Amino acid sequence: MATVYLSIGSNIERETHIRTGINALKKQFGNVDLSSVYEAAAVGFDGEPFLNLIAAFSTQKSPAEVDTILDAIEKENGRTSEQKKFNPRTLDLDLILYDDYISGDPNLEIPRDEITRYAFVLEPLAELAGDLKHPVTQQSYKALWAHFDKQGLMQKRISFDWG
Repeated sequence: MATVYLSIGSNIERETHIRTGINALKKQFGNVDLSSVYEAAAVGFDGEPFLNLIAAFSTQKSPAEVDTILDAIEKENGRTSEQKKFNPRTLDLDLILYDDYISGDPNLEIPRDEITRYAFVLEPLAELAGDLKHPVTQQSYKALWAHFDKQGLMQKRISFDWG
């Protein structure tokens, strides 16, 4: 069984899409561990703030199989081809870690470079898996977050109603 970590985000009907996305993940993969939910300013474009979190679960499915399931869940939640990076999104599910696997496939980047580039990925990952080490840098996520440049950071942990 592999342990998988996903970055989850939404800035369109945020609460609804986060809830339905998590429920779909639970139906597909069983038990899902979640970080706190963070509200963060849109990055790369002017738009409504995002809600972001990290989810973790175990699976016997391959990285490609997991990615295919994530794409289907995004589409079920209204994600369209127009909802690309740096645009508003109903639901964004990104496979960021798959155990210590390092992918050579440009269409399935693992580990995702967003881990070390964006606070909205790194902070909840450090919360959920702080002692785990990045497969490339071999630094813990807690250490990576401690050294992250937080100047001008527009992100905060929020209370989320899972309803």
